[in-house]
Amino acid sequence: ARAVGSNGRVIGVDMTPEMVSKARANAEQGGYDNVEFRLGEIEHLPIADGTVDVIISNCVINLSPEKERVFREIARVLKPGGRVAVSDVALLRPLPEDVAADVRAYVGCISGAVLIEEYVGHVQSSGLVDVGVEVRGGEDAMDQDVQDPLYRQMIAKLTAGTRPSDFVASVNVTARKTE
Repeated sequence: ARAVGSNGRVIGVDMTPEMVSKARANAEQGGYDNVEFRLGEIEHLPIADGTVDVIISNCVINLSPEKERVFREIARVLKPGGRVAVSDVALLRPLPEDVAADVRAYVGCISGAVLIEEYVGHVQSSGLVDVGVEVRGGEDAMDQDVQDPLYRQMIAKLTAGTRPSDFVASVNVTARKTE
């Protein structure tokens, strides 16, 4: 809200009524009157075509089974010249089958991730241009605390000599809609 100033507007979207209610309460408590929160899914954004200047997403798209649809929605709602900045989890190489099939790995934002090349392909096929990708090592994407239950479960399922960070990376993706 502060970043866009008093003439700007922020729209937050979440798929759970509880998070939308919490966000609204936080905005009210903080005295932010230039923010709005809408109930919706990222595959079907409750936003009109060509009305948004910037979209920011942090570790959400990897959870969508329809990543290509998400980026088409982003392109749909962006104004010409609008920009998107995404921080997410992607794969350096395919996960072992038993890790990929583990619902706990999905909840931990791991098994919903796709290969970096596939992720970038979704961005490009949506019509967005000037796609930039920064890949940070797996250590940035995966909690290195060996006490973390998800991390320990993944380690137990991996081939000897491999670590979760050999498979998972943190990616920052930027792009824009053509003028």
